Amino acid sequence: MRRRPAATPSLEDPMEKGQGKSQQSRLCLLASLAAFFWLALLYFHFVVLGGSSVVDQSTQDLNPTSLNAQPSNKNTVLPQQIQSPPLTTSPPKSREHRPALGNNSSSNSLPQSVTQRRTDVSTGQKVENYPFMRALRTVNNKSDPCGGRYIYIHDLPPRFNEDMLKECKTLSLWTNMCKFTSNAGLGPPLENAEGVFSNTGWYATNQFAVDVIFNNRMKQYECLTQDSSLAAAIFVPFYAGFDIARYLWGYNTSMRDAASLALIDWLTKKPEWSIMGGKDHFLVAGRITWDFRRQTDQDSDWGNKLLFLPAAKNMSMLVVESSPWNANDFGIPYPTYFHPAKDADVFIWQDRMRKSERKWLFCFAGARRPGDPKSIRDQIIDQCKKSKVCKLLECDLGESKCHSPSSIMQMFQNSHFCLQPQGDSYTRRSAFDSILAGCIPVFFHPASAYTQYTWHLPKNISTYSVLIPEKDVRKNIVNIEQWLSQISLEQAKAMREEVIKLIPRIIYADPRSKLETLKDAFDVAVEAVIRRVTKLRRDIIDGRTDDNFIEELSWKYALSDEGPVDLGPHEWDPFFEKQKKGEEDSSGSSAEAAKNSWKIEQRQQ
Repeated sequence: MRRRPAATPSLEDPMEKGQGKSQQSRLCLLASLAAFFWLALLYFHFVVLGGSSVVDQSTQDLNPTSLNAQPSNKNTVLPQQIQSPPLTTSPPKSREHRPALGNNSSSNSLPQSVTQRRTDVSTGQKVENYPFMRALRTVNNKSDPCGGRYIYIHDLPPRFNEDMLKECKTLSLWTNMCKFTSNAGLGPPLENAEGVFSNTGWYATNQFAVDVIFNNRMKQYECLTQDSSLAAAIFVPFYAGFDIARYLWGYNTSMRDAASLALIDWLTKKPEWSIMGGKDHFLVAGRITWDFRRQTDQDSDWGNKLLFLPAAKNMSMLVVESSPWNANDFGIPYPTYFHPAKDADVFIWQDRMRKSERKWLFCFAGARRPGDPKSIRDQIIDQCKKSKVCKLLECDLGESKCHSPSSIMQMFQNSHFCLQPQGDSYTRRSAFDSILAGCIPVFFHPASAYTQYTWHLPKNISTYSVLIPEKDVRKNIVNIEQWLSQISLEQAKAMREEVIKLIPRIIYADPRSKLETLKDAFDVAVEAVIRRVTKLRRDIIDGRTDDNFIEELSWKYALSDEGPVDLGPHEWDPFFEKQKKGEEDSSGSSAEAAKNSWKIEQRQQ
């Protein structure tokens, strides 16, 4: 009987089971590797190439940090979360209107070191990632009340501002500016013995005190930030007007230029400057532009050369009188005597001006200019003296009511029209005093208001003012009384209402407070600067340039901030023609006018 062999274990089933498990694990591994590959690819595409979107999101929860070790300001507003889609670009196209800032904007390109290439995830196109993009995106954040409105203030060394106030006696040869820099720049309160003013808000404000008034208002601005990357514009608190006032008489050009050169040296070393080469910077000077436009280095020439410095040309300079032929300065109102602390003060004053009894058809406050053959003041004074419906305050060398705010404002309040011819330069503080009094201003040159204060006054000049060509007055072709008598009472009433509506926009509220619903001259100016910087940034992104910009025609661009500009013949061309060859050039004539304005300031003391 044969022995049956022992049964051996079968290897087939276990091997088949082992092979099944191994294949399943390999498939899982392959699937994981594939998923990791695609995740890595997507991460590289959207994060590395489109880094700006992720970076923007990652910065949403960050609070602004100081770039200049500036102390925290209790009024500084921190931004809320910035949530907005990335900016897209449009095809490059030529600009047809005034450059946003400066007269060096023929090239809007920025240094390569401050731009980065990125891919717009919505279009797949390569676009530049500019360092001001974060600030631009705040405009679209509707939940942030300061979106697109943040202002960063440079923390300047005190020699550029506060030290000047400590040495206030040196700010003028003839005027004690110490009393005028008191009360945050408003000067001493005005007495109201004659009842001409309202009960509060009236001060003996110096017409050249805008430097300190504007700076103190800026300290109360509701959208200050210590993070310059959020700033819609950057403010330079340099007292340029006070600085030049110290050295205009008896000092050489080196002394007159010293502070301006030191300021530019300080600014250009700051990281904020490199972002746009200073085109997002602005400063305020409470004097006329001709004090800052010296063309040579001869000591006999007037003023300093701040506005001719290459770096300064990129900044916006706000002055009480700008140049019609240059693009880096902008006109803001002279300060008046009224600085309300609350809206109700303005409303009460407006109602009072509506009810004011006006017994004079027109009036004039001013002095003759016997040494100026182009002045029409002799003709104006002579016509006013002959008229029974004209009130005159003739400002002579002796005691004069022209130096009394009460006398001037009372006359303006009692007149329908207030004559505002050129003074020593194009503009006069008196124009804003007359608007404050509800008196319709009568101008004789477009540069006295229309091409100057385009931010603050309506483009439609006939709604609130009268223009009588000065050449017609000079040649005795025009009788001012007859001209104004042709304006009907209904029309004059409508014009006066427009003038009264303008009052909030041409006054500076008390810097120690803020109006609630009304925008004053400060608010209007800051909003205008922000619009210009924002537009310039968008122009840079879209590749728009100013290759065809003609700076000598700046006054035409000023009349149309938006849209195409007609540089063809204009009815005001004769007013702005440059002097003929062989005659004194316009800049020299303007510098002489600036010098004369100081002489008038001297004799008023």
